[in-house]
Amino acid sequence: MSEHQPAGATQPDGAGFSRRSFISKAGAAAVVAAIDARDIMAQEVAPFGTIKPPDVEGALYVTLRVNGTESRLKIDPRTTLLDYLRETLELTGTKKGCDHGQCGACTVHVNGRRVNSCLSLAAMHEGDDITTIEGLGEPGKLHPMQAAFLACDGYQCGYCTSGQIMSAAALLKEPCGPNEADVKESMSGNICRCGAYPNIVAAIQQVRSR
Repeated sequence: MSEHQPAGATQPDGAGFSRRSFISKAGAAAVVAAIDARDIMAQEVAPFGTIKPPDVEGALYVTLRVNGTESRLKIDPRTTLLDYLRETLELTGTKKGCDHGQCGACTVHVNGRRVNSCLSLAAMHEGDDITTIEGLGEPGKLHPMQAAFLACDGYQCGYCTSGQIMSAAALLKEPCGPNEADVKESMSGNICRCGAYPNIVAAIQQVRSR
């Protein structure tokens, strides 16, 4: 700004635009873009779980029995059991952590045995009995392991808790020594980044002592 120009004056550029008019027009354009984006989202985003599966080569129908209920749906054969549970059946208690079978957050039971659902294809489990954290217990009728985790504060942020509980519940039917070190070894596939391990072990031992 020149010393002879009033403070509120505009400075024309080569195209005849002032700084003030440029900012005004840019702001208006941003508002229009935001409104357009909002309208597009309203038109394209369907409620979770209601989007029609894409037509992919080799898509197949799979019948799975989850928490005692059968569902027959057409899926991409590459769909993992984890994504089938979360994205298709909306059973979001099973968590996606590392997605590489290293953290245990996605642990479910398949025919009574614990499985990392992120490493297993849904199409492999036709006819199997699958149990997720939603099918282990319910409010007012918790599984003993769920109740023990509550009593022993076996969680902090809670993200890994469903996988920890599913793994611990399966451990009750597996060979495992009586000591805390034995429990830690059997639970080594489940990671708690908050570090609630002592309370997790205490909860498991509480149930085992019964």
